[in-house]
Amino acid sequence: MLALHVQAQPPAGKGGGGKAPAMSNIGHVYGKVLDADNKPVNYASVIILQGRMDTATKKMKDVLVKGVLTKANGEFSLDELPLRGPLKLRISATGLKTHEQSVTFPPIDKDLGNIKLAVSVKELQGVTVQGTASKPLMQMDIDKKVFNVEKNLTSAGGTAVDVMKNVPSVNVDIDGNVTLRNASPQLYVDGRPTTLTLEQIPADAIESVEVITNPSAKYDASGGNAGILNIVLKKNRKTGYNGNLRAGVDKRGALNGGGDFNLREGKVNISASAMGNQMKSRTTGYTDRHNLGTPASNIYQDNYNKTDGGFVFGKLGLDYFVTNRTTLSVSGIKVHGAMDPTENINILSDTVPRQQFFGQRNSGSHMEFDANGLVFGMKHLFPKEGEELTFDGNYFGAKSKNHGNYRTDYYNGKDLVDSFLQRLDGRGKISFLTIQADYVKPITPKIKLETGVRMSRRTTEYNYDNSVYVANKGYILIPGASNNFKNVDNVYAAYASVTHNIGNFGYKAGLRLESSDYDGELTTVKQKFKNNYPVSLFPSLFLSQKLKNQQELQLSYTRRINRPTFFQLIPYVDSTDKLNITQGNPGLRPEFTSSVEMSYLKTYKGNNTFLASLYYKYTDNLMTRYLQKETDPATGKELLVNTYINANSSYSMGAELTSTNTLTKWWNLTANVNIYNSKINTANTGAPSQDAMWSWFGKLNNTFKLPLSFEIQLSGTYQSKTNLPVNDNRNAQAGPPMQTSQSASQGYIASFYGVDAAIKKSFLKNNAASVTLSFSDIFRTRKTDQYSESSYFTQYYNRLRDPQMIRLNFAYRFGKIDVGLFKRKNMGAGMQGMSEVVQ
Repeated sequence: MLALHVQAQPPAGKGGGGKAPAMSNIGHVYGKVLDADNKPVNYASVIILQGRMDTATKKMKDVLVKGVLTKANGEFSLDELPLRGPLKLRISATGLKTHEQSVTFPPIDKDLGNIKLAVSVKELQGVTVQGTASKPLMQMDIDKKVFNVEKNLTSAGGTAVDVMKNVPSVNVDIDGNVTLRNASPQLYVDGRPTTLTLEQIPADAIESVEVITNPSAKYDASGGNAGILNIVLKKNRKTGYNGNLRAGVDKRGALNGGGDFNLREGKVNISASAMGNQMKSRTTGYTDRHNLGTPASNIYQDNYNKTDGGFVFGKLGLDYFVTNRTTLSVSGIKVHGAMDPTENINILSDTVPRQQFFGQRNSGSHMEFDANGLVFGMKHLFPKEGEELTFDGNYFGAKSKNHGNYRTDYYNGKDLVDSFLQRLDGRGKISFLTIQADYVKPITPKIKLETGVRMSRRTTEYNYDNSVYVANKGYILIPGASNNFKNVDNVYAAYASVTHNIGNFGYKAGLRLESSDYDGELTTVKQKFKNNYPVSLFPSLFLSQKLKNQQELQLSYTRRINRPTFFQLIPYVDSTDKLNITQGNPGLRPEFTSSVEMSYLKTYKGNNTFLASLYYKYTDNLMTRYLQKETDPATGKELLVNTYINANSSYSMGAELTSTNTLTKWWNLTANVNIYNSKINTANTGAPSQDAMWSWFGKLNNTFKLPLSFEIQLSGTYQSKTNLPVNDNRNAQAGPPMQTSQSASQGYIASFYGVDAAIKKSFLKNNAASVTLSFSDIFRTRKTDQYSESSYFTQYYNRLRDPQMIRLNFAYRFGKIDVGLFKRKNMGAGMQGMSEVVQ
């Protein structure tokens, strides 16, 4: 008879005294049990054990983690297993010899194949159920770093912008624009490109952030010199049902709330999420420009921006486990938002000889967007461990519309001398369609082949009407300042890579082939332009050497491409802000970047790690901003326009240090420092090249676990004086550019720092409920001070957005784990007695 001591582990808020299963319990093993005649063995006992120290005897003993009975066909499946070992699989059945083997992760889904049991009888030993350790803050892979952000306190109730502020290597400006090592990365959601911005993704929906600074051949070659930021949304496949509810408010009365629910029964897993965030944002700033033309002039304007609005986010997913080895998944995402930004600008103009004008510009706009995503996936695992086939189809699209009225009044002293009224109406849509298949084949236990094909299609359409008010005529459309535009670009790719481990040395060599084409049209004037890019090769090589005392060295090389975005190509002139006029360049060509990175990883006792990286990136045909003179089609006056050109080249290099430390049982610390240097060669443009500048960026995050279920998080960032980003290839929803005027070849961003804090109190049974109070930018120091210069002007620019923001959030977890498996009266051979122990 099997004698077991079992402590049931119901989830938070339900019966029982145990703790909720750890979030790191996501391992999955499965296989098939056969007898000596290759016939299926049904009702065999299959359990997972873990070696733990017995506090009473001070000796190691086997602890039961989970158990099942095999089906009639001999198959078994065990999920929700801890990723950390040591784990042991034990299979027994009456009349057959007990089988034991060790189990290690990764991969998270592990196929143990067909397991034969010889004729014999052996009784199981007594075991005890216990919990497992929590998920580490940082995990290192050969081509990426994974930062688990589920427990970030300062981002509670916020958006992905707040999450990124706590992710090492990532810098976030006050507008939510992200840079990775001083360049703008590609933004992915669940490994796929997205049209969403960071402000459209709730922080509470995010499980982890993958920082891929040097992507391998498996990944899309797009993204240029900044790599990929992949936001991994929360998933849940725990048996039974569970979920959480949350609600919050900030100091301006902006509300946020939402909930998640998951149901797992048999072969079906259903998950649903719904969230909403209000926005009440305030920004102040000024621009001080000295124009060098004839006559010389000074323009000073201070601005106050107010944006009220919000968005809702919903996700619904279904997983169907056809067999232990085949899973079909489908999920959909829906986002809807509306914003009402207003802006008040005071303008003081002073020309030589002295003539002073004062102006006021007031604007009000309304913007709406809808985003929809649909993902289909199939994953099949073969009996041979590590062999798998996956297929993914992904569609993501967004629509937007905006309407804005702009009025500028000019005064001479107290007298109104002129008024300029402008109206802008826009409608746009953008969509991504991606189809991809990947196959992984272990050639030998130490050699693995990965191959795949991918097709992506991006479609963009935008209609933009610019009208000015004429006395006695009303608003008149200005065709030269309006734009109707559409484009389609396609990328076709295939890749193959080989991974080989030789003792403590390993390498991963890959080659990716990509070709692309681009078709665009100005639909009003029927002007078409087209670019076809031939097949390009993108090699990648990763070397890894494990050393003694848990040390590891890595060296990698990759070549990547950065293709122009819609906003960089569209030839539309945005002149709503006379100091920030932008225009795309349809003749812009892609840039190519070669990257080399070397890393050293040291793991210490107590879950402490230290990671040091040196990197160098060289880009030719660099896409960069360029300032030129144009004629304003709305007024006929000469003006300065920011556009994009291909410069000769650029380089960036630096060193990055990341440390995660468990200093005590109650204090965790993560520190990150990036020291870097960059330079752009613009000799081909006739403009002076940017002087190289050494800069550094630092980030520190502390978490303190206090008595009475209190927890405090204190974090800070510092950015030293730095050159303007090497490029500005940022994600944006469909709409006019309206980006900050800057010349990437000349200028700098002044140093700044910011400090955030949060305190959390957990309560109710098993800490099912919690209240979090967070403070961001406590000292009002996270601002933008920017200087830029050209042959035409020098300019200082300052902005401060939502300083000293306070949020209060409440969260509640609920659920019920299905332990019916252990309550069966007819347990079959090898499992008798377990039901009585649990009940």
